[in-house]
Amino acid sequence: MPIKRKSRGRSKGGKGRSGFVQCASCGELVPRDKAKKVSRRTSLVDPVLAKELRQKGAYISAPIQTKYYCVSCAVHRGIVKVRAKNERRRRRRR
Repeated sequence: MPIKRKSRGRSKGGKGRSGFVQCASCGELVPRDKAKKVSRRTSLVDPVLAKELRQKGAYISAPIQTKYYCVSCAVHRGIVKVRAKNERRRRRRR
């Protein structure tokens, strides 16, 4: 049977079984190496106030918020783009 992708849509290599994570959008359980990981820094302080505090020399921490999405939700939200058939096997550089 022909395979669509060299990695079969996973990034585990030869590690064996990987754990599961829950999709932040739909709640589906997805293998961790297949899920799309999105990390964002979230500020706990209002942007106008943060600018004033930084001018005074204060350090404002911004915790990193990590979310995992299943492939279908990642495509729907625009995190991952749908690629043409001949481009799917090629790795994209960021």
